[in-house]
Amino acid sequence: MRARSSIAPVRGKSTVLGESLTANKPRALVTNSVVMPFAPASPAEPLRIESGIAELTSLGFQVAERSTFANDGYFAGVMENRRDDFVRALERHDIAALVGTRGGYGSNYLLNELEVSTPGNPKIILGFSDLTSLQIYLWQRCRWVTFYGPMLAAGFDHGADVAKGYDQKSLLAALQNANGGWELELQGEVVAAGEAQGRLLGGCLTLVETAIGTPWDLETDGAILVLEDRGMKPWQVDRALMHLKQAGKFQGVRGIVLGDFPECEPPVPNSPTVREVCQRILTPLGVPIIFGAPVGHTPRPILTVPLGVKARLVAKGEGVLEILESAVGS
Repeated sequence: MRARSSIAPVRGKSTVLGESLTANKPRALVTNSVVMPFAPASPAEPLRIESGIAELTSLGFQVAERSTFANDGYFAGVMENRRDDFVRALERHDIAALVGTRGGYGSNYLLNELEVSTPGNPKIILGFSDLTSLQIYLWQRCRWVTFYGPMLAAGFDHGADVAKGYDQKSLLAALQNANGGWELELQGEVVAAGEAQGRLLGGCLTLVETAIGTPWDLETDGAILVLEDRGMKPWQVDRALMHLKQAGKFQGVRGIVLGDFPECEPPVPNSPTVREVCQRILTPLGVPIIFGAPVGHTPRPILTVPLGVKARLVAKGEGVLEILESAVGS
């Protein structure tokens, strides 16, 4: 029988993001490292998955045979199969990284009874969108550094450095550089200028919001918060940001990186845009803010952002994230 993780959520702002906090970093990928596709949420098109696998292979990685289950409505299998598949992959000594097939919906179902038998021995978890739920859980419960970046059928399938593909430089820096920090050019625009240092956390706006009230509610004090999403009307972004504000999630935040928010155009001409909503609600915080970075849902090559590491946000020009430490160990 698998043992439950003995690490409980850490409460108290001084310990969660303090300078003394030690994050658990996975080992760096090297040539021929084995990566495992996993599907904790919705199903993906098989041809797109195969294209993503071919891209990972071209980068010099071995791709383990993925598990396949019958779809369960809008899930990529019944909950028990998805959760057991994830746990088994964590326990395999030959697997160095788990790469999501796609997002959609359903990762949250895995969390209530999730058992992490090796909380001190993290693996690379790579993905975005609905995988935010899993990444928040692994941070709050186990202090795992995870990676907000491309998935097999959402980035890798299109290839490197092309529209709807992935940014190869940031991917390899995040997953292979065990010797120190690097810089991410955010390719956005300044909403509020300045510089700030903190710990990178966040992900998909909707999933950060819906973690509120759960045992793994994301603690954000001292964070540089990454927030992005797609397909929301500006008033829906407004409501989500106000919920975060009223829940105290912006108290102590040191900087904010916002995504492209594609397919979020105003439904009525001349009504507020998402950028204007973000500016109105977030600039009173008095922290540096960049809008329009190609993180998560974006038509541009997806940046890979390590979550759980220390970084400096420089909000001038198009914005820069200085990653101040390696996200992986040797």
